Amino acid sequence: MSSNSLLSISNLTVEFGGLRALDDVFLNLESNQVVGLIGPNGAGKTTLFNAICGLVKPTSGTLALNGQAHEWPVTHDLTSLGISRTLQGVGLFPDLTVAENVMIGAQKFSKTGLISAGFGRNKKDERALRERAHWALERVYAGSLSDKRADSLSYPDTKRVAIARALVSEPTILMLDEPAGGLGAQDIDWMNDLIRNLRSAMSILIVEHHMDVVMSVCDQLYVLNFGEVIASGSAETVRRDPAVIAAYLGTGVA
Repeated sequence: MSSNSLLSISNLTVEFGGLRALDDVFLNLESNQVVGLIGPNGAGKTTLFNAICGLVKPTSGTLALNGQAHEWPVTHDLTSLGISRTLQGVGLFPDLTVAENVMIGAQKFSKTGLISAGFGRNKKDERALRERAHWALERVYAGSLSDKRADSLSYPDTKRVAIARALVSEPTILMLDEPAGGLGAQDIDWMNDLIRNLRSAMSILIVEHHMDVVMSVCDQLYVLNFGEVIASGSAETVRRDPAVIAAYLGTGVA
C-alpha cells in the first residue's frame, strides 16, 4: 500500500454457503487513478464491488481507507466515506424527473431530509439540492435533460444520468459497474472521454466487459477468475499475461 492509497483490500474472502466467491483477493486504488476489474462472467467482480459497498459481508479480509484500517463499510455510510457507485441496471425512478433522480444522490447535503425537500417543505433546501443536481448533470453533458421524466430517456442518456447521480455526492472514489454496457461505439467513445476527465477530481474503480474501454482508460487492471486475482498490473502487462489470455482475453489481444 503506497502513501497515496485511497482504498486498499487484502486477503478478502467471501463465501456463500459452501461456495467461495472470492478467495484471498487484493486490490489497491490510489489518488486520481483509474483501476479496472475484468474477468469472465461469474469471476467475482460484482461480489467484490458489493463487499466494498456493504451489500456482501466478507468472510475474512481487511480494508483500509486513506491508509488507515477501517471496518468494512455499510451502505448508508458510503457517501460519508466519499464512496459512490452506479448500478449495472441504471436504477432510475421512471416517474421522477432527471433532476429529481440526481437529487436522490445528494441526500448527504440535505438539511431536512430528501423526502421533505422533494415535496417542497423547505424551498431553500430543495433549491440547493437542485443546483447540485444541475452541476452534476452538466459534468456529464446532460444539463438539458433536467426536466425530462426518466422514462422518456434513451438508454445512453440514462447512463449519463446514473453517473450524474453518483457524482452529485462529490465522491473521492467513484465505482462504475459496467458503464459501457449496452452502448454503441460513439457512446463508448464519449464514456471513455468522461472517465478521463473525471479522474482529475477523483479515483475510479470500474467493472467492465468492454476491453477497449478498460485498455483505453485504466492505469491498473486486476483480473479475476473463479474468485481469485490471476493477474494485476498495467493494461499492457495484463493483456500479455499468459494466464489472462487463457482465462479471458483470447489470443487476439496479444
